[in-house]
Amino acid sequence: MKIVYKILIALFVAVLFILLIEPLVDKFKENRNYSFTLDTVDGQITKDDFKSKVLAVYFGYTFCPDVCPTSLSALAQAINELEEQNKDEILGLFISVDPNRDKLENLKEYAKYFHKNFIGASSTKENIDDIIKRYASNYEYIYLKGSAIDYSVAHTSYIYIFDKDGKFVEKIDHFSDVEKIKDVLGKALR
Repeated sequence: MKIVYKILIALFVAVLFILLIEPLVDKFKENRNYSFTLDTVDGQITKDDFKSKVLAVYFGYTFCPDVCPTSLSALAQAINELEEQNKDEILGLFISVDPNRDKLENLKEYAKYFHKNFIGASSTKENIDDIIKRYASNYEYIYLKGSAIDYSVAHTSYIYIFDKDGKFVEKIDHFSDVEKIKDVLGKALR
C-alpha cells in the first residue's frame, strides 16, 4: 500500500510541476519566436528595447508601390485617432526585407513619413530570413527582366502587435480597417 501512495504522490508532484512550468515554457517560446536584433541609422535595437511601449511590427520594403504604404498609413491613422495620452505609448517598427536597396538612412526617413513614432530598421538577409520564419511571415524576390528596378518583392502583409510587456497580442492582416487596428491597439494599451 505504501508503494501506491508513493506512486500517487509522485504523479501528483509531476502533474503539479508540469502545470507550473508550462506557462514559463510558453513564455520562453514566445520570447524566442518574436525576439529580434536589427540595425537602424541610430544604432542596433532589440525587441526588449521597446518594453513599456506598445509595439507594432511590419515587414516590407521602401520600393513597395501599394501594400506597404497602405498598411503603414492605416496604422498611422489608427494611432492618430487614439486619445492624445495614448499616441506616444505606441511605436511602429518597419522592418525592411530588402536590405540591398533599403539603406538605413532611407528607412528612417521612410518610416517617419508615415508617423513620427515609426522607426525603420533592417539587417542582413540571413537575420531577416530568421526573423521572418519565426514570425510565420514570408517574402520572395521576383526578378523582372529588362526592368529598371531589377526586382520586386512579394511579401505577406501583417502588423504584429505587442503590449507594453513585450507580449504578443495579435496579428492584423492587410485587409483590416482602421477601426480593427484601433481596437487591437486599445487591447495592447490596457
